[in-house]
Amino acid sequence: MAKHGRMAGMAAGLMILAAAVEAGAQPRVERLTEKPVALTLLPATMHGRFERKGAGFVRQWPGSYAETAFWGSAVSFDVGPGEVALHVFVDGRRITTLVKPVPGLYRVAGMPAGRHALRIEVASESQSGPTGIGPFFAERGTVGTRLRQRTRQIEFVGDSHSVGYGVTSPKRECTQDEVWATTDTSRGFGALLARRYGADYEVNAISGRGVVRNYGGFAADTLPEAYPFTLFDHRSRANAPGWHPQVIIVSLGTNDFTTPLHASETWVSRDALHSDYERRYVRFVQALHARDPRAQIVLWATDMANGEIQAEVAKVAATLRRSGAPWLTYVPVNGLSFTGCHSHPSLADQTVIADRIAAVIDARVAGWARRP
Repeated sequence: MAKHGRMAGMAAGLMILAAAVEAGAQPRVERLTEKPVALTLLPATMHGRFERKGAGFVRQWPGSYAETAFWGSAVSFDVGPGEVALHVFVDGRRITTLVKPVPGLYRVAGMPAGRHALRIEVASESQSGPTGIGPFFAERGTVGTRLRQRTRQIEFVGDSHSVGYGVTSPKRECTQDEVWATTDTSRGFGALLARRYGADYEVNAISGRGVVRNYGGFAADTLPEAYPFTLFDHRSRANAPGWHPQVIIVSLGTNDFTTPLHASETWVSRDALHSDYERRYVRFVQALHARDPRAQIVLWATDMANGEIQAEVAKVAATLRRSGAPWLTYVPVNGLSFTGCHSHPSLADQTVIADRIAAVIDARVAGWARRP
């Protein structure tokens, strides 16, 4: 009995030691004040619209994410200037979020030697200016490996509902700082759908923007005006050769209709606004179809503004169908709680939206009902 007791005690001790070693080997992110000498560039892929800056990426549209894969135990990456929140994932598990990180080099360490995948997701919105991610660097003994290529692509076009504005907030009344802190595109319906289907995705959306009119009538590019460009400065047009989504999800109209017209605005009446909106939205959707004629396009709308948004989007969908558009589906989404910041969709609402849209995708996009 004494021998068995000693063996049991030794086994327990080894289990405790193994657990302690494993706990000590948990991946972590640390900021480096000096760049190590023995670093080599590590190939990385950026998803979402971006411009190259050396071996790094400059991006501004929400929902961007960068990925790399490697054999080793530690890698580093640069963060450029600009306020941003970055989720850091190792092998599919989020290990930290860098909130407004100081620009510079960050090291991901504490991984057991072997093959790993690193993913950096932008959670925040960046209307005020672009931010930079990368280059990525391998330390001595670390080598890059091939990333798994996804064949499915899905694009989301819209406003704050697509951005994930204030989505993690427990309350409706928020300061601007609270809005920034609780906005998380990676928790929105777009990212939920992309994960469900194992797809790469782009979120080409800007809070407060409409089809012909922005929220409260404020002066800035409408979404169709900003959409053609890589960044919001109009310097270069978005033209990613490999981007041909099989599904495009569009939601626009909230900002056109949730506030009253002012005397100084272009439209003399609500009817005039409706007419302008319908005409411009039809042209915008037709342009999306012309770029990717094989894509299934889904228009969706909430029942906000006493149903005005849904009524107008339904007219747009009807116009497109009359001209022959088997590639188009319209999905009204009702009954959301809107308990996020400034009455935006909540986390629970995002799941409802994703489920409604997924029903269309499963029914109308060949092969996508089968999860990868």
